[in-house]
Amino acid sequence: MTQCHSTSSHTPHLWRLPEVSGRWWPVFLRNLLVWRKLAIPSLVGNIAEPLMWLVAFGYGMGALVGQLQVNGQPVPYILFLASGSICMSAMNAASFEALYSAFSRMHVQKTWDGIMNAPVSLDNIVLAEMLWAAFKALFTVTAILGVMLALGISHSAKLLLAWPILLGVGIMFASIALIFNALATGYDFFTYYFTLVLTPMMFLSGVFFPREQLPTLVRHISDWLPLTNAVELVRPLFMDQWPAHPLRHGMVLVLTTLVAFQVALVLTRRRFAG
Repeated sequence: MTQCHSTSSHTPHLWRLPEVSGRWWPVFLRNLLVWRKLAIPSLVGNIAEPLMWLVAFGYGMGALVGQLQVNGQPVPYILFLASGSICMSAMNAASFEALYSAFSRMHVQKTWDGIMNAPVSLDNIVLAEMLWAAFKALFTVTAILGVMLALGISHSAKLLLAWPILLGVGIMFASIALIFNALATGYDFFTYYFTLVLTPMMFLSGVFFPREQLPTLVRHISDWLPLTNAVELVRPLFMDQWPAHPLRHGMVLVLTTLVAFQVALVLTRRRFAG
């Protein structure tokens, strides 16, 4: 009876709302100071792959495809691909940082344990890791956007609005990745997340081809994927248009972020409680 009472009182404790304060900032700053030493290699590593996708598919396949019809408007394939791949880059950069790097600090290096010896709570550490991963994603997409502008892929002034949206995309996927970080027992665990979650999402979210080509059932499912809603917000801005349903897509991103961050907190609390 005592054990049952202890368990029931322990569960609400794990599910309490985030208890955060300004003490997340020193943790964020610590990550920034460490990363500064490796900023250039990190930047090259983060932007090399998406730029190869862009050049190989955008110019190579784009020469064969020519233009696509998007909402009844002809769009060069390079522009179509660039507007989707920038969202994919934000997803990958945030996910990588919130998985491999955060896991190293949490489990391998025991950095989180050391930080919690100071008056910094676990909730603040998780928040700092989420924001740090989002910052890394924003840093990456800013560099890629600069290359896209230099290549003349898009000159829309609305691209300025894509920047805060991409920051939100980074926050969302960092929150999702921290769930798997809390569950991981080793680096190999993350392979399942990339293979079974992120890779299918890349091909179902309209990054490489219009979603109208998908079977009806698959298309309806893809409507609610986080990456799909990010692409639906960003792509029209590349085309110098406004998103058709900004409130709906924005709400999906916000709700996904809030739920994912709360779940990540609960699982991380449970991991450290055990």
